[in-house]
Amino acid sequence: MGTELKIKFYATTIDCKNPLELANFYAALLGWVVVFNDETFATVAAPSAKQGAYPGITFQVNPAYQPPIWPEEPQAQQQMAHLDFVVNDVDKAVQHALKCGATVANRQFTDDWVVMLDPSGHPFCLCKGGHLFDSPDFALL
Repeated sequence: MGTELKIKFYATTIDCKNPLELANFYAALLGWVVVFNDETFATVAAPSAKQGAYPGITFQVNPAYQPPIWPEEPQAQQQMAHLDFVVNDVDKAVQHALKCGATVANRQFTDDWVVMLDPSGHPFCLCKGGHLFDSPDFALL
């Protein structure tokens, strides 16, 4: 085996108080599955993805987790990142996210996407992008 450095993207990890609860939310939202779960971590990935053969979303327990304030306010907990999901129908995607347990953020800034909050308060966006679904370069659905 060579000594060449290899780096591959594996997952985005999100802090929360209850990893399995948040993993179940994102599994329902995306039509994915929980592929790993223990007392401190849970991971979701596309159906039929083999362990390690996917980028996924991992949730890790942080008992001191505080949801970010969105949009930002001085001296308040700030978001460090958010997830963007491209959708072919924003209105239907918002209704689906609401059924899964999300809420619509109080402030919106454009008609091109809708900012939602997951059950732990993390912002995520549902972005217009129906044209991407027909692209041969858009692989993750």
